[in-house]
Amino acid sequence: MMYTIDDVEAMLDEICEELPAVFFKHLNGGVLLLEEAKTKREGSGLLYVMGQYHNNNMGRYIYIFYGSFARLYPDATMREIRENLKDVLLHEFTHHLESLAGIRSLEQQDEQDMERFREMHP
Repeated sequence: MMYTIDDVEAMLDEICEELPAVFFKHLNGGVLLLEEAKTKREGSGLLYVMGQYHNNNMGRYIYIFYGSFARLYPDATMREIRENLKDVLLHEFTHHLESLAGIRSLEQQDEQDMERFREMHP
């Protein structure tokens, strides 16, 4: 593997600094990089969870799973990891911003994507 959790942490910090401050409004728990890989079994398939947005009694926060990146992209370049990291982070921020606006469009799209995955992996 060409990148460490410290590398990903630094990239994540840089990406967050590039984002507009409004993205962080009410994100009281911030963006957290977790060392673990998170998986989810769906039918006969196994998914790696790259990120999650949470809005619960603990607040609003985003988890990014370093271990999932390391497992899915063991030979990726730093540039590739940064691009994937940014995509995942922006996806989770979309969940956050839609939640603030009372919209569920991305959540519904994610549910449709999961249904297609289940059909492919019964």
